[in-house]
Amino acid sequence: MKYVVTLNGNDYEVEVNELNEAVVTAVVPSAAPVVVAASVAPVAAPVAAPAVEATPAPAPAPVAVGDGTKVIAPMPGTILSINASVGQSVNEGDVLFILEAMKMENEIVAPCAGTVKQVIATKGASVATDEVLAVIG
Repeated sequence: MKYVVTLNGNDYEVEVNELNEAVVTAVVPSAAPVVVAASVAPVAAPVAAPAVEATPAPAPAPVAVGDGTKVIAPMPGTILSINASVGQSVNEGDVLFILEAMKMENEIVAPCAGTVKQVIATKGASVATDEVLAVIG
């Protein structure tokens, strides 16, 4: 089979035999690029798009406020469940969140004992590494 291969602006005719050996049989001079002048048609005035009903933007995630120990996400993932609520008393090591990352469920535990002052993460939310999920006071 014969092929024409262009390399660095030069066309090479290459023949490949049954043993998959490639042999360059001829160098074909490249044609000079052709510049074609195009006529410019007048541009029509833009047509206004029909109005689309705006959907409400999702509420921004609450920001951690006040003093306390922050419970942070150790990796990016999705919050599958929340096992803590504001005002709940927790002990160190209690499971507060289940975070899915790379198809694995990871338990996010309380780093200290105390009362949950704020739960920032929401079920189904995507979180980034070191994002604050809750505050314990």
